Amino acid sequence: MVAKRSKSGLKHKRHAEKRRQQNQAVASRLKTLAKQATTPEALKEAIAALDKAAGSGIVHKNTAARRKSRLVARLRRTPGAA
Repeated sequence: MVAKRSKSGLKHKRHAEKRRQQNQAVASRLKTLAKQATTPEALKEAIAALDKAAGSGIVHKNTAARRKSRLVARLRRTPGAA
């Protein structure tokens, strides 16, 4: 026997899907910015986006810190970029 879905359960499902799509869009943008972070200006934009995503809970603060550290290290390794 299948239980009837409650109104609150259906609403929760709708909201979860909406949040998932929004989070997915932000995560995609973070990846794009990370790939484009080959100049100090682009790096600054990527770091700002990571901080904003960490602040809103899309990525964990430690994950954001690790990614920022790796971006800076990658930029410093690139000859003539920094």
